Amino acid sequence: MSRMRRVTLLLTGVSVAVLVFSGWGFSAEKYPAKPIQLIVPYAPGGSSDVLARTVEKAWTKYSPQPMIVVNKAGAGGVLGTEYVVRSKPDGHTLLFAYGSGCDLVMPHLQQKMPYDPLKDVVPVARISIHSVVVSVSGKSQFNTMKDVIAWGAKGNKITSAVSTAAGAVDIVMRAIAKRTGVPITTVPFSGGAEAATALAGGHLVIGGGHPSEVLPHLKSGRFRPVGVALDRRDGSLPNVPTLKEQGIDVATWGSVKGVAVPKGTPPEVVEYLSATLKKVCEDGEFKKTMATIGQPVDYLDQKDFAAFMLKASKDYADLIKELGIKL
Repeated sequence: MSRMRRVTLLLTGVSVAVLVFSGWGFSAEKYPAKPIQLIVPYAPGGSSDVLARTVEKAWTKYSPQPMIVVNKAGAGGVLGTEYVVRSKPDGHTLLFAYGSGCDLVMPHLQQKMPYDPLKDVVPVARISIHSVVVSVSGKSQFNTMKDVIAWGAKGNKITSAVSTAAGAVDIVMRAIAKRTGVPITTVPFSGGAEAATALAGGHLVIGGGHPSEVLPHLKSGRFRPVGVALDRRDGSLPNVPTLKEQGIDVATWGSVKGVAVPKGTPPEVVEYLSATLKKVCEDGEFKKTMATIGQPVDYLDQKDFAAFMLKASKDYADLIKELGIKL
């Protein structure tokens, strides 16, 4: 055998060995290879955090690796989202509440953000949509939002409690005023709890919040729901009519609760996550808990969720421009 042939055979053997061991290495690191971090860009105890921990609990039934909820709050959700954007795109660091204010609203209110929410992250699955529920005090004379508008049209002053300026509730109230021609004065508070206290005390005419935030007040009789600012009735409050059903042409997406990953995450990993989250959303115990906390299950797979985000972003951009809202 010639020296050249011996060298060729040796190199071929080495190449085969490398491929074999590489294959073994890949198999050993089959995704998911370690616990998955679910980053919530908001503080503990909020609606996003509560839902994330509900997902975390059900996840263990359908994946060999556990899910760990990590709160990274700040800048209205921007800091936690940026953390995910800058993380390694291997599917072990996920963003929760993708589609909330920092993704659909903030980009149209700020000139610059440290990332592009539609390009630097990849949608995985939508879990739920938090509508904005407009409410009055349980002692109020009003039963519907139509009643409130009719009262305001007579020259009476409508005041509204909102948890934050230019937030989802504030946008809804401004949109109602714009579309009906009836002035509504929004009064921002330091948070949802303070706004709820003011409304329950009868200090303002109306207020708003997401179902999971207002449900305890509705059950206790402190609040009465008068309308939902969604394009359809909210599954957690099926007996409450939408604003459009009452002749008020206002519908927003509220706060979307989806999961996303950094750009560059392998497609097969995204598919695994989307399929596993579908199993979570179909889980009987998960659905029961969701109903209890007032968060309807509203699953969309990766493809449909991506299309939804593009449409929802445009809808908010058009509405914010119409209302002239700026920070």
